[in-house]
Amino acid sequence: MTGSISTVALIVAAGRGRRFGEELPKQYQTLLGRPVLRHTAQAFLDHAQIDAVRVVIGADDAELYRAAVGDLGLLAPVTGGAERQDSVRLGLESLLDRAPEIVLIHDAARPLVDAAVIARAIAGLAAHDGAIAAVPVTDTVKRTDGATIVDTVDRSRLWRAQTPQAFRFHAILDAHRAATGSNLSDDAAVAERAGLRVGVTLGDETNLKITTPDDLVRAERHLRARLGAPRVGNGFDVHRFGPGDHVMLCGVRVAHDHGLIGHSDADVGLHALTDAILGALGDGDIGQHFSPTDPRWRGADSSVFLRNAAERVAARGGELVHVDVTLICERPKVAPHRAEMVARIAEILGIPATRVSVKATTTEGLGFTGRAEGIAGQATATVLLAD
Repeated sequence: MTGSISTVALIVAAGRGRRFGEELPKQYQTLLGRPVLRHTAQAFLDHAQIDAVRVVIGADDAELYRAAVGDLGLLAPVTGGAERQDSVRLGLESLLDRAPEIVLIHDAARPLVDAAVIARAIAGLAAHDGAIAAVPVTDTVKRTDGATIVDTVDRSRLWRAQTPQAFRFHAILDAHRAATGSNLSDDAAVAERAGLRVGVTLGDETNLKITTPDDLVRAERHLRARLGAPRVGNGFDVHRFGPGDHVMLCGVRVAHDHGLIGHSDADVGLHALTDAILGALGDGDIGQHFSPTDPRWRGADSSVFLRNAAERVAARGGELVHVDVTLICERPKVAPHRAEMVARIAEILGIPATRVSVKATTTEGLGFTGRAEGIAGQATATVLLAD
């Protein structure tokens, strides 16, 4: 693909994040069920003024990149260099065949950037060669000789630089080429060195950069605040007994003198829970997505259905807060298997076991479950969603 496009976001994700202290780079760490990089890329993809997004990745990160954002339709990634400045230059060079008018350079580790911050950075180019998101310094600033204060700095003109940093494409590419090997602190410094006039636009305190595990916790807090009120969905399922030597309940094989009859493995717990999650999303029911007449699902492991529901939550930027399953039957006994069921559901959904509840009850001999003709399951799921 070649041809001119107006505005490109270049996301820098080639760093190793050594200060984060874990083997997995911070841009691929999970933030509310999705990789940090996915949150970042989505913010630019969703912005009306951004025509395309390209990510600069580490030489060994192709698989991590594909798993994180490979389905989003971004421009093909480009491999970065030893230092951030090298990575940005290589990313800019890779855009030459598209000749964008404007490029926004953004750190992958700032996943909370919002549409207003992006728009203000672009608008800043009306009066300057470059414009960066920044926040004014509000704390008193002291200059020391190491341990002793020697001066109080006037903070009235001090700003803390963030990203995105917006530039005319050819101007910042030339500036980066001229600054090769200088290892400057950010792209604004590269532009300043080249004599470009760089303006400041208002950033946001929540546009934090994830550097340590504590920053990831803070980011999760801010994202939850954006998600607002929880949504709750309910699900119900029932299957009758038939021939067999076990039943599948909440993903666990439980020995029994009968089986359950169903098109798939007839797991009433996972079926009810799948419907509960789909209900919270307003996304139909299990039969709509996995038709009981489709031969692909004959005898299928119901974890496939539940995992798909969880992926739908993640795809919408949501979070599964809690799930609760109640199994209704006279037999088999559920209590000996409850802990294993909780662990299995947590594994399928990719959430802590503390967010999963499994209970069982009887109907005191009443109805079809009381007559031991089958098993019923009901479930509730609580989900946080941005929309």
